[in-house]
Amino acid sequence: MKKLTVKDTEQRTAYRNYINNKYVGSIIAGTGFGKTRVGLFAVVEALNNSELDALVLVPFEHLKDNFKEEMRKTGQEKYIDRIQFYCYASVKKLLDSPDKYCVVVCDEIHLGLTDPCFEFYNTDKFEKMMFLTATLPEDPLYRARLQRVAPPVYTITIDECVAKGLIAPYKIKCVALELTKEEKAQYKTVNANFGYWKGKLGFDAFNMAQAVLANKSKYGNEMMQAALGFYRAIRQRKTIVDHAENKIKLAQLFANSTDGRILVFGGDNAFTDSLADSLDGSVVYHSKKTKKVKDAALKDFKNGDAKVLCSTKALNQGLDIPNAQIGLICGLTSKALTMIQRVGRLVRIDPDDPEKVGSIVILYVQNSQEEKWLRNALKTTDPSNVVWTSQEELLESV
Repeated sequence: MKKLTVKDTEQRTAYRNYINNKYVGSIIAGTGFGKTRVGLFAVVEALNNSELDALVLVPFEHLKDNFKEEMRKTGQEKYIDRIQFYCYASVKKLLDSPDKYCVVVCDEIHLGLTDPCFEFYNTDKFEKMMFLTATLPEDPLYRARLQRVAPPVYTITIDECVAKGLIAPYKIKCVALELTKEEKAQYKTVNANFGYWKGKLGFDAFNMAQAVLANKSKYGNEMMQAALGFYRAIRQRKTIVDHAENKIKLAQLFANSTDGRILVFGGDNAFTDSLADSLDGSVVYHSKKTKKVKDAALKDFKNGDAKVLCSTKALNQGLDIPNAQIGLICGLTSKALTMIQRVGRLVRIDPDDPEKVGSIVILYVQNSQEEKWLRNALKTTDPSNVVWTSQEELLESV
C-alpha cells in the first residue's frame, strides 16, 4: 500500500472536516495544496452513493479541463460522464432546470458568489456542497454569503503550506521604480482629478459610483458625471503606472538577462503584447488570444521551446505550471487575492527540481496607488520572504 505523503494527509483532513460538517463547507487552501483533489473526493463519494449526477461549477472553461485531467490522473475517469460542468455565468440555466444533483463542487468560489449563484446555492437542487478557493473573498458581501451557505471547514495559508512542505518555498523581491518627469506630471494631474470626483461622490466613493451608474434616474446628471469622472481617473492613473517607461525597460532587461523559465504578468493586454514582442523566446497567453494560440503557448513553455510566458490575468487561476521558476509582475491590482494567486503559480512543486525556490519579482511605481496596493497585498505574507529594493540593485543582481 502506498505510504501517504504529508499532502495526502492534509487533503484527507480537509475532506474529513467537510464530512463532519454534514457534507457542507469551504476549503480555503493556498494554491498548490491540491484543492481539486479534495473536490474530487467529494464528487466520487457522492456518485457512489446516489443515482443523481454531480455538478462542478467553475469561472472559466479551462478549469473544466483541469478537473477532468485530475480525474484521469487518479484513475477516476469512469465518473466523468456522470458530472455536469458549468461556468458561473451560466448558472441561470441551472435555476430554470428541474435537474437535481448529489453534490455541487464550486471551484474558485470567490468568483462564484454573484446574485444568481447565491440564489442557486439556497435551492434544494443538490444534497451536498463544497466550495474551493485560495482565500476568503475580499468583498464583504461575498464573504458573508460564503459564511452563510458553506462556512470554512479547513483553512491553510501559502506560508503554512510552505512550512509543511506542501509547496515550494518562495522569495519576493519588490523593486521600486520612478516615473519620468512627464509621467509624474500626468500622474499628478490625474490624481487631482481622482480626488475631485471622489469628493463629489462622498466618503464611500466606490460604492456610491456603482450605485449611481446602476440607477442614473435616481441620482441625476451631476452625480452621473462624477461617477464617470471618478472611474475615468482610476483607469488613467492605472494606465500611467502600468505603462511606465522605466517599468518597460527594466522588464525587458531582467527577462532577457535572467536564466530560467519566466512567467510575466502585465497590467493590461497591450503592455503584455508589447513586452512579449521585445523579449527573446517569449509566447503570449491572455483573453484576447484564441484557444489554439493559448494552448500552443502553454505547450511551448512547458516543454522548454519558450523561455518566457507573458500574460495579463488569464494565468492567475487554475493553471498548473510546475516548471515555472521566476515570476515577473509588472501590473498590480487592488485585490490582494490576485497577488496570492500569482505567487501560487510559482510555488507548485516541480518533480524534476525538488530544490526549487519560487522567485517573484514585482515592479512597482513608488509613491503611487500601485505601492499602496502592493503593501496591502503583502501584509499577511511572512516578512522574511519579502525584500524591498531598487531598480539599480535588481540590475546589479542579473
